[in-house]
Amino acid sequence: MPVSVARATARAGSSNRGKAYIAPCNPGRNGHSALIPLLTISNMNPCVKEMQYAVRGPIVIRAAELEKDLKSGKKLPFKQVIRANIGDAHAMGQKPITFVREVASLAMAPYLIKSSPNLFSKDAIDRATEILSTAHGGSAGAYTDSVGLPAVTKHITEYISQRDGYPAKQEDIFVGTGASACIKNVMKMVLTHDPNNKPGFMIPIPQYPLYSACCAEFDAHLISYFMDESNNWTLNVEELERAYTESKKHCSPKAICIINPGNPTGQNLPVENIAEIIKFAHRHSLLIMADEVYQSNIYGDNDNFTSFKKVLRSLGNEYDDQQLASFHSVSKGFMGECGLRGGYCELTNFPADVKAMLYKLISASLCSSTVGQFAISCMVKPPTGDAAELYQQETSAVLNSLKERSILVHNRLNKIPGIECNPLQGAMYAFPRLELPARAVALATETGIAPDFLYCSELLDATGICVVPGSGFGQIPGTHHFRMTILPPKDQLEVFLDKLAEFHASFIKKYS
Repeated sequence: MPVSVARATARAGSSNRGKAYIAPCNPGRNGHSALIPLLTISNMNPCVKEMQYAVRGPIVIRAAELEKDLKSGKKLPFKQVIRANIGDAHAMGQKPITFVREVASLAMAPYLIKSSPNLFSKDAIDRATEILSTAHGGSAGAYTDSVGLPAVTKHITEYISQRDGYPAKQEDIFVGTGASACIKNVMKMVLTHDPNNKPGFMIPIPQYPLYSACCAEFDAHLISYFMDESNNWTLNVEELERAYTESKKHCSPKAICIINPGNPTGQNLPVENIAEIIKFAHRHSLLIMADEVYQSNIYGDNDNFTSFKKVLRSLGNEYDDQQLASFHSVSKGFMGECGLRGGYCELTNFPADVKAMLYKLISASLCSSTVGQFAISCMVKPPTGDAAELYQQETSAVLNSLKERSILVHNRLNKIPGIECNPLQGAMYAFPRLELPARAVALATETGIAPDFLYCSELLDATGICVVPGSGFGQIPGTHHFRMTILPPKDQLEVFLDKLAEFHASFIKKYS
């Protein structure tokens, strides 16, 4: 009878030294041997089982099933699934920025610089050549320095210095495979392993599910602080103090995370509010994690993005010991290059020995995507020569279209009785509040699901519209929301909003 070897190791003891260890087998069907599973759902890491990620949750899985049904010819009440569940711009039809794709192409195939120079702008050739000159072996296929290609981190440093009016340092910058990877690495640095006193992260509610998923994965305590929906989703210091004080019974608060502009809430925090948050963090010795990946997505006529770094520096020497980690990404803004996976982090007021430990941590992953790093360079350092005019035209077209869609979505949502939405000041989402009938809430409660999950599930099955329940992002108990992106083309958004208004009226009637 053949024997399956699960693992061979040299076992201690003179009688077994050097012999292979064969995992015990159980009799299987027909008398054949079967291995005992080493990993089962009952003995796997419980933290992984605890993780939830609503943006790709059950409703999104159902949407994919419906798309397959439509392709197979099955008759449904709609002709297409409109995916408004995730901020994936190119999947929604947004065209890539020409300069970005030219530089990425030349990075991957530098022989084109000599063989086909007329196909590319001189700006793109110069940029690709500059960055490749700092790559090992002059190739995008080589590992880069773990913190990133020197040319790219230099460009990031110059961008931050120009944006904020305060100098940045290249040694404070590291890149990652998307901002998410950078965020996770910073969170890992804060972790402690005292089971009786878990580390705590103050997370905004509503929040982007990455943060709750990381807290679950790292077995850290999620400290919920509620944003003020009645004041356009700003942060209330009294609420921060409440959340901090109550959390100390359960954990040791280590950091406060802020998403600005907001996901899913779409706010752009005023400078005064940012200053209040910094002072709160300083008062309680909390690391600030500023998720600023939507900094290019500002839609208010008189609004501008102001970084936490700029406000921190403006507060003076008293706050020179306040640590801040700031994040940015090529996945959002005007580029929407989600699949290229490029992001960066700037560390402010971190001691050199702590930065050395962080860089040691990221070196275990060797390096991030080189194509993503090229895209970061294109984002933070626009072309200034023959590619500049087209670059400006394309980026302006994207941002102006998003602004137009943000106004359309806000206005149309607020015309639907029982739906209320704050102005979309930034990012690329709306997070409208739903007034749901008591019968719908009771039914959802009886079946063990959130009321807004019931709403979004029925919305999908009736109309093909895929949005994410607000319960997946967190919300004040007793309130109900959903998150939608403003990324679908305007004609699809018009159809979306028409169908939503019709469905909402029928849902209210059904459960009233």
